[in-house]
Amino acid sequence: MPLSQDELKARVGRAAIDYVRPGTVIGVGTGSTVAHFIAALGAMPERVAAAVSSSERSTVALRALGIDVLDANDVEHLDIYVDGADEVDPSGYLIKGGGGALTREKIVAALAQRFVCIVDASKAVPVLGAFPLPVEVVPMAEASVRRRFAGGVLGTSGDAVLRLASDGTPYVTDNGQHILDVHGLRIADPVAFESAVNDIPGVVTVGVFAHQKADVCLLGTADGVRTITY
Repeated sequence: MPLSQDELKARVGRAAIDYVRPGTVIGVGTGSTVAHFIAALGAMPERVAAAVSSSERSTVALRALGIDVLDANDVEHLDIYVDGADEVDPSGYLIKGGGGALTREKIVAALAQRFVCIVDASKAVPVLGAFPLPVEVVPMAEASVRRRFAGGVLGTSGDAVLRLASDGTPYVTDNGQHILDVHGLRIADPVAFESAVNDIPGVVTVGVFAHQKADVCLLGTADGVRTITY
């Protein structure tokens, strides 16, 4: 019987432990795949010294296992950063932010000496953009940012939709901002695209991770965990 998507996520979450050195300070992302990685961290016979977390949800999970969580301002660098992705292309460029933590994820990724991305095979794509691109914005800039995407950024246009919470009000990030999810993009040059969107006034962070791309991808497939190094 084929493995379920959650079983594939569990496999890559456990496989990422091979990249963790006991006694070091590591970066930990957020999401369902990372939840499996956090559980595996708690089972390590020799623990990490501490972690820097990209979301409140991961912070709670880490502390529940007795792992100290530091503020990003209190560390100069991290040994590795382990996180999932919504899409990964053949060069290790990513779309992230489906869980709403893209700004903190990018900050933690920038501190890490190595970014290990853990995903199931459904997240591998030839070109980024099929997954709606999260863009964290200052609320007063929502309309102007939507118009910029409708008019096109580097030759690709998209429909930017305000993300809503379950009660129908605007989704609010851990940073107190809103998220626009941009549909219909085809991101041929992720590095240039990330820079161009970051230059739009009112954008806090775009969910393209090109300047902070993955160094290694652990891809969960029906045949096991495939390791891709970029």
